[in-house]
Amino acid sequence: MSPLLLLLQGAVLAYALVAGVFLSFSDFIMRSLSRTSGSAGVEAMQTINREVFRWVFMALFLGLAVASIGLAAYGGIVVRGGVGMLMMLAGSIYLFGCFGVTIFFNVPMNETLARMIAAEHATSAYWTGTYLPRWTFWNTLRTVACVLSAILLLMALPALA
Repeated sequence: MSPLLLLLQGAVLAYALVAGVFLSFSDFIMRSLSRTSGSAGVEAMQTINREVFRWVFMALFLGLAVASIGLAAYGGIVVRGGVGMLMMLAGSIYLFGCFGVTIFFNVPMNETLARMIAAEHATSAYWTGTYLPRWTFWNTLRTVACVLSAILLLMALPALA
């Protein structure tokens, strides 16, 4: 099996794994945190946002950003045609729809929440009025982007095998 094929298969798996993490937040974690009493949801999310920097998730998340640049470039420059376009789209959708959304939308909201005192009224207002709906919206977009990237790359695999 060629190294390129192994890399592409690994990228499909990594896209799907990251999508699964994001899906669980959009599907039930954020809803569960919103139903906790008092400041428990805020405190839990503040803790999650500190713990996310562990090596497994960050290696997948950041590694996929680098791999996506390579996939998009390789697809456009070397492979070309329909398969090259699938590779370019898979890489670009992850870069903009997942990585970019994280950097420009989810992380700033996480940083704002981190600076807040969980038990304060202003924190509760931010949590329910801004953070929960907006963060979850952008997170769902990240989920869709990861799923699309995995699907597009899966579609390219048979032609490269």
